[in-house]
Amino acid sequence: MRTHFDAQLATLNNELILMGSLCENAIAKACQALTEHSKDQAFNVYKSDNIIDKKEREIESLCLSLILHQQPIASDLRFISAALKMITDMERIGDQASDIAEIVLNLNFEECGKLELIDQMGAAVIDMVNRCIDAYIRHDLKLAQETIDSDDVIDEFFYKIKTELVQRIRAHDQDGQTPLDLLMIAKYLERIGDHACNIAQWVIFAITGNHNSKEVQA
Repeated sequence: MRTHFDAQLATLNNELILMGSLCENAIAKACQALTEHSKDQAFNVYKSDNIIDKKEREIESLCLSLILHQQPIASDLRFISAALKMITDMERIGDQASDIAEIVLNLNFEECGKLELIDQMGAAVIDMVNRCIDAYIRHDLKLAQETIDSDDVIDEFFYKIKTELVQRIRAHDQDGQTPLDLLMIAKYLERIGDHACNIAQWVIFAITGNHNSKEVQA
């Protein structure tokens, strides 16, 4: 019985890693679509969100099956409970990568101007997502905490981008739609950073049983 349970836990672990890699790829491709002005790339990201949604449902079903049929001990139950929480944040990362892609599909690139700050913010967010997934794979408490601490950097990027875009709207006689689109992209990136923090917090819980930080909602 325990051997079968351990095999199912290993499957859960592998499925979580796969879902994490799907999220990493989605946000990286969405940012690439913006940087390269590629609406084809954006469309691919937008259409692929259902793959992440499907993976969430599969993992959720596996977790519930383990809880209902295997009567896991405390440490195993903690890991399964953390997995259920993590996939919710992963699914939201997929949604927000798709939201970014949808904006890119309708973006007027000629009015975008310089995108250095958004590009840098995107790179920093991608790094956060990579690190929280790596922290899970390695059971690395230090890396999980570093991911949480780096959220301040993402917040600072958002503040700078918002300030720059407001100044752009004030300085130019235009309807402001493109700056608002860019601001929404920055906001989605900021939310992805929040969800990466959530995942890192649940990694810490899975390892230690402690979860003291406030969870960020969608």
